[in-house]
Formats: sequence, C-alpha cells, structure tokens
Amino acid sequence: MEQESTRESDSTILDVSSDYPREKHISIQRHLADLEKLADLKEDEKKPCPLCPEEKLKACYGPKLHRHLQNLHWKVSVEFEGYRMCICHLPCHPVKPNLVGEQTLSKMGAHYHCIICSATITRRTDMISHINRHVNKGETESRFITVPAPKSSEVLKELATDVQVLPNYSTPQKTDSYFNPKMKLNRQLIFCALAVLAEERKPIECLDAFGATGIMGLQWAKHLRSAVKVTINDCNENSVTMIRENCHLNKMKVKLESMEEDNGEAMADGADGEENTDTIEVTRMDANVIMHLRAFDFIHLDPFGTSVNYLDSAFRNVRNLGIVSLTSTDTSSLYAKAQHVALRHYGCNIVRTEYYKELGARMIIAAVTRAAARCNKAIEVLLAVALEHFVLVVVRVLRGPSTADDSVKKIRYLIHCQWCEERIFQKQGSMAEENPYQQLPCDCHSSMPGKTAVVLGPLWSGSIFNSGFLRRMLVEAVQHGLDEAQPLLKTLVCEAECTTSKLSTHSPSDENKQEECGVYIRTANTSAESYLIHGKRKSDEVLRNAAKRQKSENSAEHPAFYYNIHRHSIRGMNMPKLNKFLNYLSEAGYRVSRTHFDPMGVRTNAPLAQFKTVLMKYSTPTYTGGQAEGPGHRPGDIQQGEQAHSKADGKVDDAEFLEDDKSAVTTALLTKDCPAPCAAD
Repeated sequence: MEQESTRESDSTILDVSSDYPREKHISIQRHLADLEKLADLKEDEKKPCPLCPEEKLKACYGPKLHRHLQNLHWKVSVEFEGYRMCICHLPCHPVKPNLVGEQTLSKMGAHYHCIICSATITRRTDMISHINRHVNKGETESRFITVPAPKSSEVLKELATDVQVLPNYSTPQKTDSYFNPKMKLNRQLIFCALAVLAEERKPIECLDAFGATGIMGLQWAKHLRSAVKVTINDCNENSVTMIRENCHLNKMKVKLESMEEDNGEAMADGADGEENTDTIEVTRMDANVIMHLRAFDFIHLDPFGTSVNYLDSAFRNVRNLGIVSLTSTDTSSLYAKAQHVALRHYGCNIVRTEYYKELGARMIIAAVTRAAARCNKAIEVLLAVALEHFVLVVVRVLRGPSTADDSVKKIRYLIHCQWCEERIFQKQGSMAEENPYQQLPCDCHSSMPGKTAVVLGPLWSGSIFNSGFLRRMLVEAVQHGLDEAQPLLKTLVCEAECTTSKLSTHSPSDENKQEECGVYIRTANTSAESYLIHGKRKSDEVLRNAAKRQKSENSAEHPAFYYNIHRHSIRGMNMPKLNKFLNYLSEAGYRVSRTHFDPMGVRTNAPLAQFKTVLMKYSTPTYTGGQAEGPGHRPGDIQQGEQAHSKADGKVDDAEFLEDDKSAVTTALLTKDCPAPCAAD
C-alpha cells in the first residue's frame, strides 16, 4: 500500500526535466472569483470545497464556503506574476507515516503546487524561497498549458488625455510604466512653459526623455497641435509599447524609427468628422544617446532620482534660446537629509537650515550652470519650484562663451550663521579674507564663543524667477483651464516681483500686453525677428534684439532666501498675523512678499536685525493666569514700571524712552522679579 501510494504521488509530480506542457493544478488561480467559480457557490445548496477532502470540510452553503475559501486558501497564497498558488489539502502530497497507523489515513498534508515545476512544498516560506531560486536561475516560464490572460489595465484621464496604466502604476519598483498622480502640478507647470515657448516660435521640437506612460508628451501634442513636434523616449521596451498604445488611445499617429504606423481604428474620423493629423515620434534608446544625436528646442528630464547624469547631454545640442526643464525627486539629498549624497552628486556642502528648499533649488541651478558652461552656453533661470515631492527648474539657454562666463560668476559660496540663521553670499574675488565673519551682518561671532558660521555651496546666487515669463505662463494656464497651477503661478509672480499685492499692474499702452482678470500681463513679441530659423545662425542684430527682449522681461532682482516668522518669534510674545506683518515691513521701507517654499516664510531685503525689530515692535506680551490684571489696572501698572525704570537709568530721557521703547519697557516690566504695586499704595 505504501509503495502504491508513493507511485501515485510521484505520478502527480511533473518531472522538472520534461519539456512537454501539462495542465495547471486547480489550486493555482488568478482571482478569488475564479476559485469561487470552481466551487460553484450557491446559497440554497451545499457544495464541497474543491481544495479540501470531505474528511476536512463537509459540504456547506455558499456564505460559509466563501469565507472558507477566502480565509483558509486565498489569504495564505503565494503570488507570482499575477497568479496565486493557494494552499491545497487534497491527498496529492505524500505524508510520512505516523506512529499510529490510523492517524496516517486521517491526516492530510497541506502543501503548495509550484507554478513553474509543479513540485509540492509544505511550508509557505519554503515555497517563496523555491520560487526565488527559479527566478535567480532565469526559470520564469510555466510548464503548464495556460491561456495568456491579458494584463489588467486601468485608464486614467488627466487634462483631457487618456492613458492606460498597469497595476501598481504608482510604485516604480513594481511596474515598468510609472505614473504618479501627485505630479499633476509639475506636469501643468511644464506644459505652461512649453506653451509660452510655442508662442515665441513655431514649430518647435520638444523631447520627453523619460516617457513612462507618455502622459506628458500626449498632453503637449493634444493641446498645442501643430505648434510642437513631440518625441517621447524611453529605454524600457514595455514602456515603449505602452506609449504606443496610449497614442492610439488618444487618436494619434505613431512614428517609430522613421517608420510611420497608422492605426485604422484610432485614425477613424471622430464625431466632428475631421481627420487628426497629429504625429508623435516614439523612440527606444538611452536618454543621453538621443540628446547627443539630435537637436531640440525644448527638453524635459524627469528621471527617477537625480538628473545630474543627463545634464551634459541635454546642453550639447539644445538650440539657442531653447528651454531645458528638469524635475529632481532626490529630495533626501536636496533637503539636507543625506548630506554625503548631495556632496557626491552636486559637489555642494549643505546643512539643514530654515530655507532648505530654496537651498536645494539653488544647488541644482549651480550644477546646471556648470554643465551649460562646459558647452559654452549660459542659462537664464525662468522658474524654480521646490515642493514636498519634487524640485522643478526651468532655464533658458543662451549661446556664447562671454555669456557663459557671466553665468558662472553667479556661482558663489554662502556664509551661514548657525546661531541666528543670518546668511550672505561671499564677495567675488580670489583673495583670501582674514576674517570672513565680517561679511555677516550679525555680531554672533564676537558675542558667542567658538566658530559660529559655516560655508555652504557653491550655490547659484542670481535670480531664480523671471516675472515676465511667469506672467505669460499664467496666461496659458488660464487659457487651457489649468486650475491647480493658477494659484501657484500667482504666488510665484508676486514672489518674483517681491510685492505683497496679488499681482502688480502695468500700463495698458503697449501692444504686447493683454488684460487678464483686471491685470495687464506682458506677452511675447511676435515679430519675425523673434523666431528662430532652424538650421541657420541668426544674425547679430536678431540676437541683440532677442537679448533686449529677455532683459525687458526681467524686473528688479528679488532678494535671496527668506525668513520663517515662527523661527524668529520672541518668547513670551504673541506675533502679529502674517499679512499684517508683511504690511508693517513694507511700511518700514523694505521689499517684502510671501514665498511658495514655506507657507510661513517671508522673502524680504531687510536684515535679520531689522526683521526682529519690526517683529518685536508689533508683538504683544502673553499674560499668564497669575500675572494677568484687569483692564483698568494695566495703564497704571505700566506707568509705575516706567517711572521705576527711568529712575534706575539716568542717562536716558523719560520722554524719548516713552515714545520709542514702549514695547521694551513692557517686556522689562513683565520679566522683572518685583511684586505688583498695591492698589492702596
């Protein structure tokens, strides 16, 4: 009997060396519904479990059998390439005889069936290790007769563009076609920048170097039409296939390796009866290779992590007055969480500061400037946005070694005080200073022991916004209905001009300005001289006019960095509201605005000492329960305290002290360890 049972069990196991296929075991299914179909669940009729013998589970009704299949078989299954290897209790696994012979017949061995080699394994952990050994050997094809089921996909819609994505599309480690819904704002900002460039000259050749699902390139081609020639590139074969399917899904022609492919169903006439002639070129090669081989007017880099490995190739063949945009998602190194990685990738020494987001953006711009200068090209920063998940930098490329030298001169080191968070860029020059602490406006070095400041950088010290370009981006966002990008662009315009008003107004006399929401917004010069002639060098006069137009867009340079109002709050004092504090600084004669880097940040050209003085002046003292007095006693108490303080200090006049330093007197009164005056006295 034992020999016959062993032969039967051996016959159920496929020989690993055999190449002929066999049917897969019933315990291997794709979905729980397939397992329920196998059991033929019915509420009014008892059915047995297909993976358990009658000795283990008797026939039961549908709800109980559904819970049994879900909790016992499906939850402890092993997943591999879309299949689930459920636990099986059928007598197909040989069980070693026990001491009592009767228990051998009643005990059934629970086991798993391997989808690759059909071996039966008892433990779940052993089954996972067994599958991993197959994967390491390269054995991932099943020997069973299986019908290749199509991969379940989902269609998402963004900006009137449909994209087909695979399961786990938001996890880059588990899918080839990565799609992040949180980057919608990033895609809208890049679309606005491309739309502004398309208004300057037509047509332009643009490249999405890391296509993934192709959502960004499809949005460009669908909304900008004949103004752009879109090329979507990716080095993954599965991603290229997905991009082609998404192009057909949006009724676009696909040009693959100079061979134009038309999809009859996709190119059928739509409801409007017009034929769609939009063509998207899809390439499969490394991003560095395609940027070395071809020239583009607009290049967008969005790799997984840092983009410094692709900067040299991006600036090699980009055309004059073209735009390069790059999205960096290595926020751990940019935001000073991994300082050694920032030193390795960007060559910058940084520490965690209150303005760490702008510090990361300026660090990227410095790397971009050096990469462009190696190709005898300069940059003009149009936009720098640093949010929670990414850092976006958009620059315009200017040819010429002299302009490249001017850009490199804007890369400087930053002196940062670790006590008061004051900061200043080092002065230009190659001579070593005897005491670099003298450049800081604060006096922490003289009042504090030891070294109080650190040198950060090298960083970009120039402007990180172009107000004229941002205003034109706002126009494009309004025209295309980009609701999420409009509030951010309005904040960026105010930050670029360093003003507290929502948007600064201009006179409507010029023809190159148009009105939007009651604000006159400057638009691009659409004369023939502003267009770029492909394949030819522009004359000196045309280049000079283009440079003048770029200079006219730049307003007064905004102050570098910002202060956090909570970081510099005074202990025991209630701060004013942020908008009121901005008005107070503006009334004091300083330029001031809010910043998108920090919701409680203030960008101003006021030194930190003046910043704290204004904050102290308009802050009110915080009264505790024991020190709080009635409203009728407060003026008298303050007056008596002022008299006592004026007697102690005979050098200060009473009238001047009352007029200038009322807030300081109140603070001194509250902090003094003297009893409150009695009402009888």
